[in-house]
Order: sequence, then C-alpha cells, then structure tokens
Amino acid sequence: QVRLVESGGGSVQAGGSLRLSCAVSGYPYCMGWFRQAPGKEREGVAVIYTDGKTNYANSVEGRFTISKDTAKNTLYLQMSSLNPEDTAMYYCAANIYYPGVLCGRRRDYFGYWGQGTQVTVSS
Repeated sequence: QVRLVESGGGSVQAGGSLRLSCAVSGYPYCMGWFRQAPGKEREGVAVIYTDGKTNYANSVEGRFTISKDTAKNTLYLQMSSLNPEDTAMYYCAANIYYPGVLCGRRRDYFGYWGQGTQVTVSS
C-alpha cells in the first residue's frame, strides 16, 4: 500500500513559481505528477523512474522539475515560469512493483493517488 499527501498549491501570478510536495508512505516503484483542469482530462505532467530518470510533458519541459528525496519520503514538483494554462488540480501518483509493471505519463499506469492540491495562475 502507498499513501500520498500533496501540499504546496496556491495562487500565483503569471511568471511566478511554486513547489509542490507529496509526502509518501509505503514503497512506491514509479511516481509522477498529474493535473486536471476543469472540463479536461487528467494529464501526466512529469514522472520519475526508479533510476532517477525523468520524463515531462512537452507543455512543461524546461519549466517544471520533478525530484524525490528518499530520506524525507517526499516527491517534489518545482514549477517556474507559470502561466494561466497551468491552472489545475495537481495530483501525486504512484504505483508499486509487480512483474511487468510499466512507468510513464499514462494515468492507467498508476494505482495510488493523492487528494490533489489546487494551483491557480492569474494573468
């Protein structure tokens, strides 16, 4: 079992920065950040693999950085150069290891989700 609790969302003006945190309990295999804007599907923003490699959506490449601190059991998403299109509920996600497990920015790869934290960017 994995439990995820996000924090760090808020309101910011365009061009600003925020850092999201996700407190992790359990033993996740692959972790990521997703977001969902009103009326839109949940999309994968960034994932981090067990070897530390990362993958980002084109829309956030170069602006967002996903990282993890295993000593603190915390996953982060550093967001900079925010724009109104980044406004969404942001979710931390994880899966656990099993033979054939997959990791990527697909929603169906993940079985554990946090409750979400709202990010609002004003112009």
